[in-house]
Amino acid sequence: MSSSAFPIFLCLLSAITVAATNLFVKRGGDVLSTRMIVSIAMALSVVPFIPFVPMPTATVWGALGISVVVHWFYQFAMIRALHRGDLSLVFPVMRGLAPLLTAVTATFALNESPSALGWVGLLMATAALIVFAMPEQKGAKHPPIKQAALFWAVVTALGIAFYSVADANGTRLAADAETVFTFVVWLFLLDWIGITAAMFWIRRGQVWANIAPQIRDGTIGGLLGTVSYGAALWAFTLSDAANVTAIRETSVVFGAIFGAVFLKEAFGPRRVAAASVLAVGLMMLEFAP
Repeated sequence: MSSSAFPIFLCLLSAITVAATNLFVKRGGDVLSTRMIVSIAMALSVVPFIPFVPMPTATVWGALGISVVVHWFYQFAMIRALHRGDLSLVFPVMRGLAPLLTAVTATFALNESPSALGWVGLLMATAALIVFAMPEQKGAKHPPIKQAALFWAVVTALGIAFYSVADANGTRLAADAETVFTFVVWLFLLDWIGITAAMFWIRRGQVWANIAPQIRDGTIGGLLGTVSYGAALWAFTLSDAANVTAIRETSVVFGAIFGAVFLKEAFGPRRVAAASVLAVGLMMLEFAP
């Protein structure tokens, strides 16, 4: 595999596995409980690697502090969005807007910006992702859009953009491959704390009753999440943050395929057309001069 193709492979691997993670979270039924188990499973999955990576340097600790806080912000916003609106409304907004917001944030924070053709491709991909994931109506009236759900979906998209830039910056501050893995391991080891604290506060007295039915799906989702975000962090060291996020957000496409196969959701001609536009937009972003 060529060096230019390898980041694309990592991003696609990340997209497939993050879509699978969301499939298991959706099947669980209780977003807060399942997300907590996902985060704990991701932390446990990297415990065996602790003896083999160096301790974080002061610089890496600083980057980790920023990334962990941003990840907590993202998780809390996502849970609020999913509790207030249908997945078919909030998921395309939160994931579809993320590449555009990441590109804007990275322009200022990392001094990297797509070319003019890349911006056109990014806008096409973002629009296609949103159109792609909207539910097929089959003549029925559109359900009313809850403004609170839409608000939290946009906030979640901001969280995705912020953690993409923060994590890209953190991996690039690492001096070598070993310290990149240090960043990944310690990010996972710290990420579960915020959502677990929230779970014990919100569901106090009923924690076990809430998490017991979600353990299997949450654990599988957590292992897939480890693969997904590990691949994305690796890709951040090889390609621009906006490119990584844009390709990773093809997870909406894979999520719809998984939904059609495993959850019997619709996959109509409008989504086929939107997927084609998405592919063209991402190719323009990735290969624009």
